[in-house]
Amino acid sequence: MSLPQRVTKTHATGNDFVVYLDKSGKFEPSADEVRFLCDRHFGIGGDGLIRLTRPDFVSDLSDDQLSDVLAGGAKWFMDYRNADGSLAEMCGNGTRAITLFAQREGVADSTEPFRLGTRAGVKILTPRGNMRPYGANVFQVEMGEWKIGETDAYEVTIPGAEGSARGTFVDMGNPHVVAVIEDAFASLPVVESLDLVTKPVVAPVIESDQNVEFVRVDDIDQNTGVGEATMRVNERGCGETLSCGTGLCATGVVLRAKTGISHWDITVRGGTLRVDVADSDVKLTGAATLVADIDLL
Repeated sequence: MSLPQRVTKTHATGNDFVVYLDKSGKFEPSADEVRFLCDRHFGIGGDGLIRLTRPDFVSDLSDDQLSDVLAGGAKWFMDYRNADGSLAEMCGNGTRAITLFAQREGVADSTEPFRLGTRAGVKILTPRGNMRPYGANVFQVEMGEWKIGETDAYEVTIPGAEGSARGTFVDMGNPHVVAVIEDAFASLPVVESLDLVTKPVVAPVIESDQNVEFVRVDDIDQNTGVGEATMRVNERGCGETLSCGTGLCATGVVLRAKTGISHWDITVRGGTLRVDVADSDVKLTGAATLVADIDLL
């Protein structure tokens, strides 16, 4: 077994992870080990696994990727795997969970911004303490550049459900299709009634697969310039999750394109997070929690 004896269960607004520190690079997990640990019946359970290690110990990084991570000042790398064992570029909520863990392990300063390497570049996390309505152990994450495709270029359907919606592609370092529903262009059920156990179908097909977000605009305060929205998400390699950080950011990008509003409080099943969209980047603010340390037998 290429796993350490002790791992930690964490979550960030209900997006839950098995995490561990690998200072020496000895514990690169196999796909089978990831699936075992993330299994909610036969393992520990999680939407994914995060190995916190040195960038040099991440075997799939190209020389250019490694150089970019080191040039960005990241001494530690978030080696993220989906629950099905597949590699992933990054996980926005996972950045907060692993940074709180890094603080506990003494490799991140709890009072200073933390530079974290990912397969989607270096992310900078700033601790914000306790913030209403977002919770305790809040971090603001600089999620980096975003790219948006043609508005409503994709048709999104859910097997077994009547109707469809139009979706917009967003690249957040990983691929997303965001569908605004409960509007004139959508005939799917309301957000709360969607059955996301079954993977949504996106047409035309995206070769890399994608996460799919379904969002409803709840309110826009023209005085403060802050919007409120509700979102649910089906993640590739995971299924429906209670929260998705990059999905929240992609949602903020699409809502900005549709409404002109750049600041959003978005509620997912795991809580409320803040998304602030600028022309060149997007910031995500939300909480993180350490749940338990677990000794593997």
